[in-house]
Amino acid sequence: MPLDQSFVGRSYPPTAPYEVGREKIREFAEAVGDANPAYTDAEAAKALGHPDVIAPPTFPFVITYRAAGQVVADPELGLDYSRVVHGDQRFAYTRPVRAGDRLSVTVTIDSIKSLAGNDVLSVRGEVHDDSGEHVVTAYMTLVSRAPEGE
Repeated sequence: MPLDQSFVGRSYPPTAPYEVGREKIREFAEAVGDANPAYTDAEAAKALGHPDVIAPPTFPFVITYRAAGQVVADPELGLDYSRVVHGDQRFAYTRPVRAGDRLSVTVTIDSIKSLAGNDVLSVRGEVHDDSGEHVVTAYMTLVSRAPEGE
């Protein structure tokens, strides 16, 4: 059964703040194989005009994916997570994520479409720091595959 279109526009409460640490940034940069010194060396980051080390561009996935869990776990939506694959991901930045940021995410369902029996869910995560400044918007597409034989 297709997902209910009335969920389009629904927002979920902001997540608890996630404190971005230098070590988490270093670990993430290492995991994705990005040796940019601005991710590990405060002096290199400062030479580029940043107050501290910055995170690689895909780092917000760590917190926005967790926040999107509110959508996935919403019993009223009825999404069968066992059938979900990650379809797409992109980020629109106001500024880089920096060590010391305390970030919260507010997730909104932007669209729900049914394509060839698959439900395609577009979710937007607005990331703000603890002063309310917008940092980045994450756009995520989730595809719930149709059950076999449908």
